[in-house]
Amino acid sequence: MRPGGNRGWLLRLVIAFSFAQGAVSMARPAVSYRALALGADERAIGVIAGVYALLPLFAAVPLGRRTDHGRCAPLLPVGVVLIAGGCALSGTANSLAAMAAWSGVMGLGHLSFVIGSQSIVARQSAPQDQDRNFGHFTIGASLGQLVGPIAAGALIGGPDMAGTSALALLVAGAVAAVSFVSLWRIEHRAQPKSRTGRGDRVPVHRILRTRGVPAGIFISLAVLSATDILTAYLPVVGEHRGIAPSVIGLLLSLRAAATIACRLVMTPMLRLLGRAALLTTTCLLGALLCAGIALPVPVWGLAVMLALLGFCLGVGQPLSMTTVVQAAPDDARSTALALRLTGNRLGQVAAPATAGLVAGVAGVAAPFVMLGALLLIASGLGLRQGRTGAAGSEPDPDQEPDPEREPESERERTLTERRGRTPSAPERERH
Repeated sequence: MRPGGNRGWLLRLVIAFSFAQGAVSMARPAVSYRALALGADERAIGVIAGVYALLPLFAAVPLGRRTDHGRCAPLLPVGVVLIAGGCALSGTANSLAAMAAWSGVMGLGHLSFVIGSQSIVARQSAPQDQDRNFGHFTIGASLGQLVGPIAAGALIGGPDMAGTSALALLVAGAVAAVSFVSLWRIEHRAQPKSRTGRGDRVPVHRILRTRGVPAGIFISLAVLSATDILTAYLPVVGEHRGIAPSVIGLLLSLRAAATIACRLVMTPMLRLLGRAALLTTTCLLGALLCAGIALPVPVWGLAVMLALLGFCLGVGQPLSMTTVVQAAPDDARSTALALRLTGNRLGQVAAPATAGLVAGVAGVAAPFVMLGALLLIASGLGLRQGRTGAAGSEPDPDQEPDPEREPESERERTLTERRGRTPSAPERERH
């Protein structure tokens, strides 16, 4: 398939991702409520949320390596099976340890699906279309995050919290299975493979030292940690402030709806501000809004803050994908995306565990102050990227080349060839 050609594959991918992410977004708060019903405290909730990211933390790079040298689509059905199984088995588990284990299986399935789908978007999109296509792709995640919490809130409640949360997890497993109906002809079978052999893999340390990759990874980590802790800890905040689970589900869905709105208007925002300025501004506003959630505001004030926060958080994920893809060596794009996801999962392990400790010491609203600090650092990195021109602008022709990065292939080869063909002064005189 020619990059930038027919985008029917992208629509099918967005639909499949919507159901897979919807299942996960429905299951995450349901896991928290079921764990609370089984006697978990704030620290235990943090540990269970962290285990969701533990298996993916070790699996991301090997899966990315495999995808760099082969097809991406086989990871999608594997991911759906693991998500559906993890959701359903979490609903039948009767101990916190079992819930944590099946939460890890769910996380591994989500990682497999995301690595495969992100690699397809990177491989089948023309460079000038990557911001747009990654933005449309992440609309699938936002749709799932919109519907999932509402469905969970509608099912969970009443005196039998353990039973209703278990039902929500079983329904989430069925929702994940619906993804299979859209997993056809997403990847073209004639897609060219990487030109490097398996013995010529780009070293991980070289990818991580490529300008633009570390900043993209950290920005993604900060934004995803904010989304993840919102999903896991807003139910705990609701319990402490007397907010019903159905209202918490609506608030989480409001955040997701604002994220969808952001991604629908991302192209004009990019034209107006540029990638670096857009990342910097939204991360800075997101930091202030996350810290504001720690304040004892009424429900309507919480709704306004979550809507604005959802709009700000909608920028970081798609633009960090494009930043990493365009900065990484051509033959290691899937591995670079996997490293970005490894950073995400590292944040999903460390942030909830740290949030659990902070909540146990300073109260359940304190983790949101921690998220504000993370997003503030991400804002600084976005500003630095803008100053160095590494956030998508053209490189400075007077700047010395980075010794850790390969030459810019076509552009530099063309310049070299032109210099080689330039006639000397005696030759010009003879002609």
